[in-house]
Amino acid sequence: MKECTILSIGEVLWDLFPEDTRFGGAPANFACHVAALGAKVAMVSAVGDDPRGREAIKILQAYDIDVSLIQSITDAPTGEVGVILDAKGKPTFTVHEGSAWDGIAWIPELEARIVESDGIYFGTLGQRGEVSRATIHSALGLAKASGVLRILDVNLRKPFFDAALIQESIELASVLKLSDDELEQVVAACEINSAYGCEAKLRVLLERFHLDLVVMTRGAEGAIVVSADKTIDQAGIQTQVQDTVGAGDAFVASFVLGLLRGGSLNKVTFDACKTAAAACNHSGAVPGLPGAP
Repeated sequence: MKECTILSIGEVLWDLFPEDTRFGGAPANFACHVAALGAKVAMVSAVGDDPRGREAIKILQAYDIDVSLIQSITDAPTGEVGVILDAKGKPTFTVHEGSAWDGIAWIPELEARIVESDGIYFGTLGQRGEVSRATIHSALGLAKASGVLRILDVNLRKPFFDAALIQESIELASVLKLSDDELEQVVAACEINSAYGCEAKLRVLLERFHLDLVVMTRGAEGAIVVSADKTIDQAGIQTQVQDTVGAGDAFVASFVLGLLRGGSLNKVTFDACKTAAAACNHSGAVPGLPGAP
């Protein structure tokens, strides 16, 4: 089986649930999931010089994730997000401002690591701060020039996005992943006719931005994948839901690794839905460590 090297760039933070505090952040969750599935992963982020920052690094290291590209910032705290779950386990987020991951600076080591990687994962929320946004854009520009797979996982959290951010991010991607909850906001930002059907909207995104794939998750209903020559409508996998936090991160981790390993698009999509369903069986956003009870 091919060994894949992946960079995940963006926020590392803590999710503050009413009953407890859990490690999170979509790029960090993705890194943990894709590492658990067998990829070689490095995390590019920033944490505060504080107990939660040090604990986050320990957790990433426990998944055998390379943390050498994570910066420690003395004048900003490790990120925090308030999370409330509804009766169906669907979360609502309140993202705290002024976090360390807003200040991810460009460092010389990034250039070689990007060029040598098989894929780079990024989102929209991680670009909230000007410093991080500039670094992510530089990283993606270099990855694009080097032919590296670039996966955008749309992560819209009000008020930290606008139409320009959405469009610029898609332009830097080769694979776009979004949820059905995010589709209309992305369509509006890209000035696509809202009267089009779902598949037509996804295909316009694919063609307008010269993407390889557009992937839309639909929660319990599965996922739709659009490529230049086909559309896959994959039904959801039945599961017992504890909470859905991190299910999308599990999906995209499985999907990206399947692509890099050369799997058929149908199998890659099925396996990703299966992985996402399994993620809903446990609380929190990251998988259990190998060998843990």
